[in-house]
Amino acid sequence: MAYDERIVVDGVTLEVPTGQVTVVVGPNGCGKSTLLRGLGRLLKPRGGSVLLDGEAITSMPTREVARRLGLLPQQPIVPEGVSVLELVERGRHPHHGLFRSWGRADEEAVASALIRTDLVELASVPVDSLSGGQRQRVWLAMVLAQDTPVLLLDEPTSFLDIAHQLDVLDLVRSLRDESGTTVVMVLHDLAMAARYADHLVAMRDGRIVAEGSPAQVVTPEVIAEVFGVTASVIVDPESGTPVVIPRRRAS
Repeated sequence: MAYDERIVVDGVTLEVPTGQVTVVVGPNGCGKSTLLRGLGRLLKPRGGSVLLDGEAITSMPTREVARRLGLLPQQPIVPEGVSVLELVERGRHPHHGLFRSWGRADEEAVASALIRTDLVELASVPVDSLSGGQRQRVWLAMVLAQDTPVLLLDEPTSFLDIAHQLDVLDLVRSLRDESGTTVVMVLHDLAMAARYADHLVAMRDGRIVAEGSPAQVVTPEVIAEVFGVTASVIVDPESGTPVVIPRRRAS
């Protein structure tokens, strides 16, 4: 995958486990967001293909893709003067057509999304008047209202305080548990990634260095190769997931 002549992700083969949470980690500029954009059909691969349910995503009608796959990109542009409720309602557009108008299922999906992202009291507030963290939750609510079996989330915890980070990641886990939603998300926080991922993918320089369970990927050797940092890895006694203790830059 490339931007103009600059190749960012090259020679990557990735199979996303159905009904699990896959988290992509790696240093800045390694291709994490580019990979997600390719999976979401925002960027067309120069070679190879992206398959959704066994079908090339580039050959599928846009509305059909939007019914199956929800995408939260990095720093989306906020429409001027649009309220929280109006923006979240836009998540229902893929489910409408010439012969289907707004109905009870739409109302329920929007109401559920507002509740789950703690935005009910802000429903009438213009989105462009909100803080960065509140806006992030509004965009997440719109994607939730879309109600798709696959979610692609690019740094969904950006701008959020620690309490709302936990809320969002707990919500992602509940979507997996309750609905069998397949989630792929990019995270910068390695501790959070290890705690919430079923499947962890570590990238560097546009390629996948390691993938597997958090215990398989979060090792001193992989951390040194991917992040250029010497670190110790211990096990969280409560969650049983690996925790990284950085020491210094690797020589």
